[in-house]
Amino acid sequence: LLVNQEGVACHTGHRSCFYTPLFESRSAFDWSRLYSIILDRKLNPLDGSYTQYLFTKGLDKILKKVGEETAEVIIASKNDNAELIQETSDLIYHLTVLLVEKNISLQQLFDNLGDRHEQKTNSK
Repeated sequence: LLVNQEGVACHTGHRSCFYTPLFESRSAFDWSRLYSIILDRKLNPLDGSYTQYLFTKGLDKILKKVGEETAEVIIASKNDNAELIQETSDLIYHLTVLLVEKNISLQQLFDNLGDRHEQKTNSK
């Protein structure tokens, strides 16, 4: 589906909830900062926040969104790169919500990835 947005989508009256810079540099992604913001929304609920909505609806809703975004990444992969970038960004956001919901830190994720790399390197 392709929609043309009319009006605002954010409870603050902005076109999108992503109207403030999350990161020091627009070219540098700081996943830990995103994680911290999402964790803060869980610990300090903000009425009207989409992130808070996901936490309120619970794990099933979060999993549904991860599944939807995954499918959208697959579809976007067959289209143009700009769409793929948008959908992948959505997936990373929703995966981060899932990690926060399941109390899994980014460090645990990075440690696991590092262990896999080390195992692969040592098996050669």
